[in-house]
Amino acid sequence: MTSTPSGIPGTADDSAELLPIASGARTRAALRTLIRPDRGRVLLGLGVLVGATAVGLLVQPLLGRIVDIVADGRPADALTLPVVLLLVVAVVQGVTTTLGLTQVARLGETVLARLREQFVERALQLPADRLERAGAGDLTARVTGDVARVAEAVRSALPEMARSVLAIVLTLGAMALLDVRFLLAALLAVPVQALTARWYVRRAVTVYADQRVANGAQQQQLLETIGGAVTVRGHRLEEQHTEKSARRSRKAVELTMRSVHLVLGFYARLHIAEYIGLAAVLVTGFFLVRDGSVSIGTATAAALYFHSLFGPVNAALVLLDDAQSAAAGLARLVGVTDIEESAVQLPHQRTEVEAAVTVDAVSHAYGPGRTVLHEVSLTLRAGEHVALVGTSGAGKSTLARLVAGVQQPTGGTVSVAQSAPGPAGPSVVLVTQEVHVFTGTLAEDLRLARPDASDADLRTALATVHALEWAEALPEGLATVVGEGGHRLDPARAQQLALARLVLADPPVAVLDEATAEAGSAGARTLERSAEAALAGRTALVVAHRLTQAVAADRIVVLEAGRVVESGTHDELRTADGPYATLWRAWSGSRAAPHL
Repeated sequence: MTSTPSGIPGTADDSAELLPIASGARTRAALRTLIRPDRGRVLLGLGVLVGATAVGLLVQPLLGRIVDIVADGRPADALTLPVVLLLVVAVVQGVTTTLGLTQVARLGETVLARLREQFVERALQLPADRLERAGAGDLTARVTGDVARVAEAVRSALPEMARSVLAIVLTLGAMALLDVRFLLAALLAVPVQALTARWYVRRAVTVYADQRVANGAQQQQLLETIGGAVTVRGHRLEEQHTEKSARRSRKAVELTMRSVHLVLGFYARLHIAEYIGLAAVLVTGFFLVRDGSVSIGTATAAALYFHSLFGPVNAALVLLDDAQSAAAGLARLVGVTDIEESAVQLPHQRTEVEAAVTVDAVSHAYGPGRTVLHEVSLTLRAGEHVALVGTSGAGKSTLARLVAGVQQPTGGTVSVAQSAPGPAGPSVVLVTQEVHVFTGTLAEDLRLARPDASDADLRTALATVHALEWAEALPEGLATVVGEGGHRLDPARAQQLALARLVLADPPVAVLDEATAEAGSAGARTLERSAEAALAGRTALVVAHRLTQAVAADRIVVLEAGRVVESGTHDELRTADGPYATLWRAWSGSRAAPHL
């Protein structure tokens, strides 16, 4: 199995090659692309919100009308109409606002779901060594923290921002209708607000971006320390890892406190702007009423209009906090979805050769000075089963992953014949010893390989790998929930499940990387029989955990230090008395040799 570049968990350099972060322009362009399919919903949501906000603006003139009625000493029954109208406005505004916000929320959730799908699709296509260089913490932080931050903004900040901006624009227009001098007075607050927003945005972008990176580094360190706890203790690295964790935590806390101080300064400046604007409107109203230009009710409506702006303006500017944080997270997500096609895992090259798979002068390195394969060439004929044999670290798993397309070679090419791809599934499928049982029913787990498979197809695949008996003996058969929180499958059964998925996918080429290693001695032969059945009729490359698998192969390829040193059948290589013969003697000498 391929080791991490650091060798010992937690010893990786702090300057990991993080996954890219999209620029602001690219993030906005990606967002427009995500929204484009739902332009109708955008227009509908905004139209309803505009109507709701416009209706709500009738409240202040109606209250001003009530003030004028009282000031003029008119009868009490004159208040009936404006009061009734206030009730009608409240009901209509409540209903239309709910409808508008619902449309905006649906739009946000749809766009977010689309972004998640693109992110997962591209992340799964990235070469494994690229992810290893970035570190698990960077990808984990993006798929958890960044997605959560964007989701939170979509569910709360986006609807509130839309409503606030509309309220600000329409309210200022209403003030101008009362008297343009009220609007001019209110605008005295704008320079302070604009300078506040500029001051905040210029600092927030950097702070939040740095904070997300720091959180990713902190998470990476925790994952490495916890995941490699046994090795850390074995090498007496507890203090070193504790100090690294503390240093990265301090960095994250420091950036968090910087963001807190930034927000406090932001609010202080907003309060100053509110005072300036309200004072200007009240003074203007005083002089206009004194001159007889407007009534007391009109001046009251203007003051109420400006006061009603406190909420939307503060919400819009405060939401810059969420917007900047979400924008930083969105840029990190788009950075992954926008990785150039040349950087992600590309399909195998198609060739006209008769061989099912051709490996031509392939080299691979996990970093400078860490070359694990040296110009390896290998041909798999259609239907041939080839076993890879060698000592630990010889490069077997790396070669298997390159043939499977999980990683890209740093030199040379891996080609698949044009006739190789199956009618519906992938051309090559990899099964390793690290099998994941997905949460859900056993049938759903199997259908991951072929969504349109019938129950009969599932039973046939299970029967092929000798797993139907125990599958049907589960509490609810194929409907039994397995995986996290469900029925626990032991390693041997989990591996049979993976082999059944291989049968359902029906690829012409299969790669098994020590796929029977987790079974232990008791289940080894059962899994070997399952693997043989799953590989029947396919071209196969098998990283042999037990040499009995090599014996059954059509051809054996021996790797040493990343180079092919021998190739031939079991009998030929054993007679040649080379590296394979040495491995065979060492292996068979510790147990009764199998009957050949």
